Amino acid sequence: MANVSIYNMDGQEVGMMEVADSVFAAPVKENLVHLAVVQHLAALRQGTQKAKTRAEVSGGGRKPWRQKGTGHARQGSTRSPQWTHGGVVFAPVPRSYKISMNSKERKAALKSVLSTKLADGNMIVVDKLAFDAPKTRELAKVMKNLGADKAYVVTAGSDRNVFLSARNMQEVKVSNAGALCTYDILKYKKLVLTQDAVKAIEEVFA
Repeated sequence: MANVSIYNMDGQEVGMMEVADSVFAAPVKENLVHLAVVQHLAALRQGTQKAKTRAEVSGGGRKPWRQKGTGHARQGSTRSPQWTHGGVVFAPVPRSYKISMNSKERKAALKSVLSTKLADGNMIVVDKLAFDAPKTRELAKVMKNLGADKAYVVTAGSDRNVFLSARNMQEVKVSNAGALCTYDILKYKKLVLTQDAVKAIEEVFA
């Protein structure tokens, strides 16, 4: 069991806690991390592109000229792909870009990035994150105290004040422990976890 420091919102060290090696010191499986990132980016694609094929373009029902004797190349329709206003060859159609990962693969990818953040010294544990009201200025001050200007903040539950405080901060994203994202952990330099979030994550991966 590794020991990590616990900080308060003023950036002062207030204690230590043990974290499970099975979660925060797991083997790094780069292939699964890559697959998780590709899956996340693929899920962001809408797949609603569409162009008309020659069968869908209006017009072109009549043969433009007779087969022989005109000096022109033979043509069957004015909506063939080589014609202006013709259909598109192999036109894109709506499709899903979904990539499948089973639960064991997703958990292994998350363990890999969590372990990497801890090993690199980019994981910060705070005793709590609590605000009386949504205040972006207050959250920005806390992030500055922790030395985490660009951070992925994870709380145990859905704290409305914390979520709303981060809404206007481009370099900070807040999530709860049940919605951890491999891509976001990699995207942001620092990973900030509340003490309760660490325990919740360990329970999920137990």
